[in-house]
Amino acid sequence: MALAFWVTGALYLLTVATRARAATECSSLSNTTCERCLKNVTCLWCNTDSKCVDYPVKNILPPSSLCKLSDARWGVCWVNFEALIITMSVVGGAIILSVVVCCCCCCRKKKSRSSAVDNEKATRENEERRARQEERRAQMKTRHDEIRKKYGLFKEENPYTKFDS
Repeated sequence: MALAFWVTGALYLLTVATRARAATECSSLSNTTCERCLKNVTCLWCNTDSKCVDYPVKNILPPSSLCKLSDARWGVCWVNFEALIITMSVVGGAIILSVVVCCCCCCRKKKSRSSAVDNEKATRENEERRARQEERRAQMKTRHDEIRKKYGLFKEENPYTKFDS
């Protein structure tokens, strides 16, 4: 993914540079130095035969018939395409991995927060339900006692009790 961003940026630079190409052609800079060749951003330096060639804009990477990736230089002389591809892949992978890890951590924190809130809410609801149930029991008991009194079924406390020996 990061490589795609780099390649897109590189292609954009190449197309802009191609339009505003310097008066010097890349092939005329062959058998000079890498630094001199790469001053023109449309040029590609090949280390094997000290050739300075036009960058193949139609291809993302220079073909091996033009120059091997380990010997191709573009932009700066100290980085070859092979190392650049590997570095950009590792950096891109690390960025993607860190984004995934951050997303997972955020989701886990959100879950734990919501579960704590849910637990508190469930406890509060249970207490309210228990209180309503106790209130209904008390109302039912008083209603039953009234019915028992009405029909003479109410058992009043016996004033007489057995003596314990």
